[in-house]
Amino acid sequence: MAEKRDYYEILEVGKTATVEEIKKAYRKKAIQYHPDKNPGDKEAEEKFKEAAEAYEVLSDANKRARYDQFGHAGVGGAAGGGFGGGGMSMEDIFSQFGDIFGSFGGFGGFGGSSWGGSSRRTNRGSDLRVKVKLNLKEILNGVEKKIKVKKYVACSHCNGNGSENGNSYSTCHTCHGSGVVTKVTNTIIGQMQTTTTCPTCNGEGKIITKKCTFCAGEGILRDEEVIPIKIPAGVAEGMQLSLQGKGNAARRGGVNGDLLIVIEEEEDPDLIRDENDVIYNLFLSFPAAALGGTVEVPTIDGVAKVKIEPGTQPGKVLRLRNKGLPSVNGFGRGDELVNVNVYVPEELSDKERKLMEEMDKSPNFAPSKTAKKSVFNKFKKMFD
Repeated sequence: MAEKRDYYEILEVGKTATVEEIKKAYRKKAIQYHPDKNPGDKEAEEKFKEAAEAYEVLSDANKRARYDQFGHAGVGGAAGGGFGGGGMSMEDIFSQFGDIFGSFGGFGGFGGSSWGGSSRRTNRGSDLRVKVKLNLKEILNGVEKKIKVKKYVACSHCNGNGSENGNSYSTCHTCHGSGVVTKVTNTIIGQMQTTTTCPTCNGEGKIITKKCTFCAGEGILRDEEVIPIKIPAGVAEGMQLSLQGKGNAARRGGVNGDLLIVIEEEEDPDLIRDENDVIYNLFLSFPAAALGGTVEVPTIDGVAKVKIEPGTQPGKVLRLRNKGLPSVNGFGRGDELVNVNVYVPEELSDKERKLMEEMDKSPNFAPSKTAKKSVFNKFKKMFD
């Protein structure tokens, strides 16, 4: 699968572009690659869809913020399918952005295109939001899950159009199927033309003559669906992915809503996540820190052996390279930071106390000037 292009690059705008600048840039691209101007040109058609996908994300403040932070994966552009706007059809584009085309002097005018010439209202199903909880190992490798979603689906008895047997409807006699009515009025400055949604068919262009008895003419029924979702590696708490067309079905046909997947992280019993790094607090006994040795520490995908140098001090941080989490954009992997703590026993037996008193008399157990200076500098940095 070809790597997706940067949305800002597609529309030829900067990352600080305003919504109006993005809209203007999209209009320009839409005109340039419109299928009516480029009949039979598959490359132009793909660029037309590509521009619509870029506009869909960058014109929405929430989607744009996720894209700026996480790239294509943040808006469902992860490889492996299903997320984002990459599956937009021509019908989707014209139904969602027809107002933009219409403001450009009649976009359907390029040869009477069947893509966007109609002004009929297209219903859109509502989006659904579900939460998916992941552990660190699933975040490390990416995961495919199957979730059961209660939602509205198209009525199978009427094919979703709300009429008995799917064909009990007629063209609206008021708008003649266009979905709009045009009114011309004379004013002091001349004739003015206004176009409004047809009040008879509510912009649908057709009238149901006999409603479907299963869905009462709505075209949708309450049901549940098991949906497979692929979650890319490196996602983070609160990140939202979008599965296009898997939300609620639209009333009497139209464009389905999207399924929004919100990521939640399970708390790990040993590791703390810090962006792409993970932190482990290692507790050593006083003798172990003084004598050194080898210890095992947990990692996301198993255990790792760590060498403890003799005389290791509390607060020392050992770094395990590439033992953290991958970037959601695929740029490397974080580290595991092992934070060394030395446990001081709260109670001692008489024998242990005598041993400690003997050790305390040794000059080796008194902190050196270098050690004192090191501790002083650490605390000084905390308050600078």
